Amino acid sequence: MAKPIYFYGIHAVDALLEHRPLDGLSLFVQQGRESDSHVQAIMAEAEANGISIQPTQKDKLTQLCGSPQHQGVVLNARPLGFADEGLLDTIIGREQCLLLVLDQITDAHNFGACYRTAVAMGVDAVVCPKHHAASLTPTVAKVSVGAAEMMPIVSVTNLARTLSQIKNAGVFVFGTALSEEAKPIHAADLTGKTAIIMGSEGEGMRRLTMESCDELVYIPMSGNEHGNLQSLNVSVATGMALYEVNRQRTLAAGQA
Repeated sequence: MAKPIYFYGIHAVDALLEHRPLDGLSLFVQQGRESDSHVQAIMAEAEANGISIQPTQKDKLTQLCGSPQHQGVVLNARPLGFADEGLLDTIIGREQCLLLVLDQITDAHNFGACYRTAVAMGVDAVVCPKHHAASLTPTVAKVSVGAAEMMPIVSVTNLARTLSQIKNAGVFVFGTALSEEAKPIHAADLTGKTAIIMGSEGEGMRRLTMESCDELVYIPMSGNEHGNLQSLNVSVATGMALYEVNRQRTLAAGQA
């Protein structure tokens, strides 16, 4: 069994207690914060699920979770696990789906921010490789503002093989890249079953990942003829790409 770890922050702890309360073990609450309405709600949820509550000094909370950004609550809980690869078969078998593929996003803050955006934009699942992605740490949970508890993350052994599987199910795979073959993202048809691949800010997608794409796209920016994803934080670029998917789908639905 995986070793329990410390989750922290109002939204991350609240989301964990809402979506998997049986994984919570002990709640540590900063002394003097018990009257805060958000903290009170978390304490009530913990108590309802039989989780012990321990008043704790602020410095001790920082020591437990390794960050001063705990907002007065730290929850000792079993770690969040990746979803089974079999879930991907169910998702891509639907009439419509939207996947976000993160290739080489190893920074926990970027990973968490991308995940938060994916939930907001209605993505069905995030897909990432096992060895070229951030782990599901408490930092990811904190940065995602609890979104990490709301949508499956599928970790795959061989991303190129998974992309082939996705394509065989009728999902069109778009990779974001700086390439002569890339087209502006608004010129691509994103209304069908779609997977958007985001690479790291420094290196982009790996070669085999890029070769697995049906089409390459870029995000045009003012004053830059061919765009430049490297000048955007990957989570910002992710938000822009997913927003374009939603924009096109909304327009298409209105015309149906």
